[in-house]
Amino acid sequence: MKNNDYLLYGMKGSGSAAIEAALDLCGTKWQLVKAASWEPDANFEALKAVNPLGLVPTLVLPDGSVMTESAAILMHLGDAFPESGLLPRDASARAQAQRGLVYIAAHCYSAIGIIDYPGRWCEACDEATAKRIRAGTRAKLHRNWEIFADTFAAHPYLGGEKMGALDLLAATVSRWSGTRAHVQGARPAFHETLQRIEQHPIVAPVFARHWP
Repeated sequence: MKNNDYLLYGMKGSGSAAIEAALDLCGTKWQLVKAASWEPDANFEALKAVNPLGLVPTLVLPDGSVMTESAAILMHLGDAFPESGLLPRDASARAQAQRGLVYIAAHCYSAIGIIDYPGRWCEACDEATAKRIRAGTRAKLHRNWEIFADTFAAHPYLGGEKMGALDLLAATVSRWSGTRAHVQGARPAFHETLQRIEQHPIVAPVFARHWP
């Protein structure tokens, strides 16, 4: 890693899309190391050395310290690069953006791991049980997104006039488990906001790499 560069562990189609877009929005230098648990290679071993959970995204800062958890990474970058607009300057708006980031992490992002790997969450998980776990978790996930959409209105972005961290995480995590199709019918205005975020000139090329 070059001095003053960020090192991002990530993979196509993963949550690292939000961090890539954030780093580009900050205008800083960064390098990508493709690593993920579903591709156990030398890069994945390097990832586990800095994040024992082996999860992406994981961001190594220029000083060598490590940031994990997408919401925390985005909040850190918002603090480190205040001109980026990742976090609002206004204290009240900033608090709501932070609330939204943690909401997505706790109530939406966390559900994806259960849907993708139900066997991790029950003993002797046969296919019928796994199917019920997936169905129940997906229904709860979609309801959580409805509540999010009702709570965080766009003006025109979720954090206000400028696109920020909350927009990036919402647009990324809503890509999974049928959420886009669900909110298109259940919360069409929110669906339009997600599309607007993806069309932003900084976000569009990142998302094109992840979801061609």
